[in-house]
Amino acid sequence: MLAWIGWVATAVFAGSYLCKDQTALRRIQAAAAVLWVGYGVLIGAMPVVVANLIVAGVALWSTLPRQGPSDDDRDVVAPAVLERLPQ
Repeated sequence: MLAWIGWVATAVFAGSYLCKDQTALRRIQAAAAVLWVGYGVLIGAMPVVVANLIVAGVALWSTLPRQGPSDDDRDVVAPAVLERLPQ
Protein backbone atom coordinates (compact mmCIF):
# COMPACT_ATOMS: atom_id res chain seq x y z
CA MET A 1 0.00 0.00 0.00
CA LEU A 2 2.84 2.43 0.77
CA ALA A 3 4.27 2.00 -2.68
CA TRP A 4 1.06 3.42 -4.15
CA ILE A 5 1.70 6.78 -2.49
CA GLY A 6 5.07 6.91 -4.23
CA TRP A 7 3.53 5.95 -7.56
CA VAL A 8 0.79 8.56 -7.24
CA ALA A 9 3.40 11.20 -6.33
CA THR A 10 5.39 10.20 -9.41
CA ALA A 11 2.31 10.40 -11.64
CA VAL A 12 1.31 13.82 -10.27
CA PHE A 13 4.84 15.17 -10.72
CA ALA A 14 5.13 13.80 -14.26
CA GLY A 15 1.67 15.10 -15.13
CA SER A 16 2.68 18.60 -14.03
CA TYR A 17 4.81 18.89 -17.16
CA LEU A 18 1.65 18.83 -19.25
CA CYS A 19 0.64 22.21 -17.81
CA LYS A 20 1.10 25.20 -20.07
CA ASP A 21 0.73 27.68 -17.21
CA GLN A 22 3.91 28.02 -15.12
CA THR A 23 2.00 28.78 -11.91
CA ALA A 24 -0.16 25.67 -12.29
CA LEU A 25 2.93 23.57 -13.07
CA ARG A 26 4.68 24.71 -9.89
CA ARG A 27 1.61 24.24 -7.70
CA ILE A 28 1.09 20.73 -9.00
CA GLN A 29 4.79 19.99 -8.43
CA ALA A 30 4.38 21.29 -4.87
CA ALA A 31 1.42 18.93 -4.38
CA ALA A 32 3.50 16.02 -5.66
CA ALA A 33 6.31 16.99 -3.29
CA VAL A 34 3.85 16.96 -0.39
CA LEU A 35 2.83 13.43 -1.40
CA TRP A 36 6.53 12.51 -1.42
CA VAL A 37 6.88 14.01 2.08
CA GLY A 38 4.04 11.77 3.29
CA TYR A 39 5.63 8.78 1.62
CA GLY A 40 9.00 9.60 3.16
CA VAL A 41 7.47 9.91 6.63
CA LEU A 42 5.68 6.58 6.31
CA ILE A 43 8.82 4.72 5.22
CA GLY A 44 11.07 6.61 7.63
CA ALA A 45 13.27 8.19 4.96
CA MET A 46 14.29 11.61 6.26
CA PRO A 47 16.28 12.55 3.12
CA VAL A 48 13.08 12.10 1.08
CA VAL A 49 11.13 14.21 3.60
CA VAL A 50 13.65 17.04 3.78
CA ALA A 51 14.34 17.18 0.04
CA ASN A 52 10.65 17.34 -0.81
CA LEU A 53 9.85 19.89 1.89
CA ILE A 54 12.44 22.10 0.19
CA VAL A 55 11.00 21.38 -3.27
CA ALA A 56 7.43 22.11 -2.12
CA GLY A 57 8.51 25.33 -0.40
CA VAL A 58 10.45 26.63 -3.38
CA ALA A 59 7.70 25.63 -5.82
CA LEU A 60 5.07 27.49 -3.79
CA TRP A 61 7.36 30.48 -3.15
CA SER A 62 7.99 30.81 -6.88
CA THR A 63 4.24 31.22 -7.50
CA LEU A 64 3.93 34.28 -5.24
CA PRO A 65 3.44 37.64 -6.96
CA ARG A 66 6.59 39.73 -7.27
CA GLN A 67 6.94 43.36 -6.27
CA GLY A 68 8.36 45.35 -9.11
CA PRO A 69 7.54 48.19 -11.44
CA SER A 70 4.08 47.96 -12.91
CA ASP A 71 3.36 48.58 -16.57
CA ASP A 72 2.14 52.05 -15.59
CA ASP A 73 5.51 52.81 -13.96
CA ARG A 74 7.37 51.73 -17.07
CA ASP A 75 5.35 54.19 -19.18
CA VAL A 76 6.50 57.04 -16.95
CA VAL A 77 10.12 55.97 -16.48
CA ALA A 78 10.92 55.00 -20.08
CA PRO A 79 10.27 58.46 -21.63
CA ALA A 80 12.30 60.16 -18.87
CA VAL A 81 15.24 57.83 -19.55
CA LEU A 82 14.94 58.26 -23.30
CA GLU A 83 15.09 62.05 -22.94
CA ARG A 84 18.58 61.74 -21.37
CA LEU A 85 20.02 59.65 -24.17
CA PRO A 86 22.20 61.42 -26.74
CA GLN A 87 20.46 61.91 -30.06
